[in-house]
Amino acid sequence: MAGTETHYELPLPSFDAPVKLLIVVAPYYKDIADQQIAGAKAVAAEAGAEVELVEVPGALEIPSAIATAHRLSNFDAYVALGCVIRGETTHYDTVCNDSSRGLTLLGLQGCCVGNGILTVENREQAVVRAEAAGQNKGGGAAAAALHLLALQRRWGKPKGGFGFKPSGEDTLMAGDAEGPATA
Repeated sequence: MAGTETHYELPLPSFDAPVKLLIVVAPYYKDIADQQIAGAKAVAAEAGAEVELVEVPGALEIPSAIATAHRLSNFDAYVALGCVIRGETTHYDTVCNDSSRGLTLLGLQGCCVGNGILTVENREQAVVRAEAAGQNKGGGAAAAALHLLALQRRWGKPKGGFGFKPSGEDTLMAGDAEGPATA
């Protein structure tokens, strides 16, 4: 039973330069989202990170919001928060799989993302996982994003500085048949 197991948690990294963290939350189940946010903000504060919070309609919109912020803003890392509770249809599978896949693809492109989207069978499981004083999956997602950022900074900042933004030389835009886009 996962609720009674203990797991090793890495100590939070420390940073020499400021950290700007964006929390993107789908507050469909607001009480659960509020607990996740509290946990994520507490971990961010412990690491000395500046936090901005934005809300989106649902879990499927979280990767798109993070991708937009990654392209257009100067955030260093991102925390995805929300909750998907299994229902009577296969929509649950679509939302879980596609939101996770979107976040994974962002990570593979150099975006430091902590995935705190809960995918559970029922409300009780969500409450246990969301509680900031309990399993604190929101805090865990913030810690994951900060750990990825620490590795990114350790190994050298990607092109574009604090907020990874691919240069025009490396980016082929949709519909651009003649070659890479220019900035």
